[in-house]
Amino acid sequence: MVSYDLLTYSGHMASLADVLNHPNHTFVHGDIADEAGVRAAFADHDIDGVIHLAAESHVDRSIVDPTGFVRTNVVGTVVLLQEAMRAWGDRDDVRFHHVSTDEVFGSLGANGLFDEGSPYQPSSPYSASKAAADHCVRAWGTTYGLPVVITNCTNNYGPYQFPEKLIPVVITRALAGEPVPVYGTGENVRDWLFVEDHCEALVLVFEQGRTGATYLIGGEAEAANDDLVKMVLDELDIARGLAPGSSRHLIRHVTDRPGHDQRYAMDISRVRSELGWKPSVTLPDGLARTVRWYLDHPDWIEACQSDDHRSFRDAWYGER
Repeated sequence: MVSYDLLTYSGHMASLADVLNHPNHTFVHGDIADEAGVRAAFADHDIDGVIHLAAESHVDRSIVDPTGFVRTNVVGTVVLLQEAMRAWGDRDDVRFHHVSTDEVFGSLGANGLFDEGSPYQPSSPYSASKAAADHCVRAWGTTYGLPVVITNCTNNYGPYQFPEKLIPVVITRALAGEPVPVYGTGENVRDWLFVEDHCEALVLVFEQGRTGATYLIGGEAEAANDDLVKMVLDELDIARGLAPGSSRHLIRHVTDRPGHDQRYAMDISRVRSELGWKPSVTLPDGLARTVRWYLDHPDWIEACQSDDHRSFRDAWYGER
């Protein structure tokens, strides 16, 4: 297996510590938008399958600098598609698996679920860039016959998540005794998927999914942001031997971000019926495991606190 990554502000070799020295793993430091680098990786490592997870994914940053998201998420995806075609020719024993997001579908009301036929209505520069990437993957499959498959997933959480995402933001700021920001009223709803469940689904779709198909991957664990933040803080209190609720005073409701979708939720019946996958980790259990992991890895948290991360975080929340 080859890991190909640029190691931007949110990428750290510490996250690969468990696999770096594995005889079946190779790390390549590279940019997916660099044609020569991607071409060399295909040639040097005889790659016969791609699981494309590389993306700029922080919505807040996409609002400030959308061009970087277009370069990585759109141009980078096209480069990968082109170089896969160049390397594979007309082989049918290969696969290009593009990993996307539920955010491409826009916002749901109080009821209903997204399914594989839902129209694309992205609200942020991030989700627009991922929608464009999805369309490119489908087009390369239709026009050139590239064996592709797409998955769209809900919000992931768990170990090793960079501390700009909601759950690690709550954990790291609470541990530092800092205010925990919640956008608007906190009533925006997300469906939460434990990362190990997502990984199992990705492998299953990559190995057994229908070529050309799209599969929605969700945790079937909806929660309003305000409720989720309270759950995380309570788990953190329990893990530190405090009474649940002791840290809730840190919550601060801040000005909502532009284009903030109200609700996401997925119909996962296709992946369940065709491939037999369903989430196995409940939200309470997953949060407890996640909180414990961050408490057990203070050195990893510190490694993530780059000047870039700190300056963006302080500026963004300061403005709000």
